[in-house]
Amino acid sequence: MALTRDFKETVLARVERDPEFACAMLNEAIMLFLNGEPETAKLILRDLVNATMGFEGLAISVEKPAKSVHRMLSSSGNPTMTNLAAIFSALKSTMKVDIHAHCVSVA
Repeated sequence: MALTRDFKETVLARVERDPEFACAMLNEAIMLFLNGEPETAKLILRDLVNATMGFEGLAISVEKPAKSVHRMLSSSGNPTMTNLAAIFSALKSTMKVDIHAHCVSVA
């Protein structure tokens, strides 16, 4: 069965009408990074960037070339902690959200 709509278009439409969905995407990407799944986290961030500020806007915000930012968020990209912090900061600002982390005992 063929898809009737491009995935990126679907994510963009959902983010535009549902800010909680965008926040959930950001939260999921953060949790994936913290729990050792950076490849998936980067792909979620890539979709979120496309649906919010765009790569050109992100590149300006983090003061990096757009191609570099695209590479950082590819499945094989290897962003530094400084670059990741800048990306999260830019998304926080664009989305007008704050990020809080907490630990949970698994005992």
